[in-house]
Amino acid sequence: MVQRSVKRSAVRVRWEFSDTPYKNYDELPLFLNAATVAKVLGIAHSSSYELMHEKDFPAPQIGNRIVVLKEAFIRWVEQHTGESE
Repeated sequence: MVQRSVKRSAVRVRWEFSDTPYKNYDELPLFLNAATVAKVLGIAHSSSYELMHEKDFPAPQIGNRIVVLKEAFIRWVEQHTGESE
């Protein structure tokens, strides 16, 4: 059995837009893939894949792709960081 362990501290960091092409929530694409989630949260690409498989993360699978709606992602970030834009 493979154990998935995304450290919650990795997603509890303050979300800053400095290392992304996005300057605020409004500039995010409608659907975020694992690469975008990784850039925005400042975590490793592999960690974003693990996070997107977590039970409470709002990322449905569409065909072979796992994506998250921008609005659901924003809500999730705010719930897990206690911060808003």
